[in-house]
Amino acid sequence: MEKDTEEKIIQLETKLAYLEDFLNQLQSVAVENSTTIEKLREENKLMAQKIRDLSDQMEGDIPNRRPPHY
Repeated sequence: MEKDTEEKIIQLETKLAYLEDFLNQLQSVAVENSTTIEKLREENKLMAQKIRDLSDQMEGDIPNRRPPHY
């Protein structure tokens, strides 16, 4: 009976070691994804601001009248 218990404990310790390794890998990927998302958000803000700036500049060049097909 003692040998069976020891084998079960070894199996549990092995599974625990694999789970700890998997958890560490998962945490690493989550941190990497979080960093990527933050960079993309910042890039998106900059692009939106550039589009607003270009739109504001273009408004002065476009006359405010109906197109000829109306």
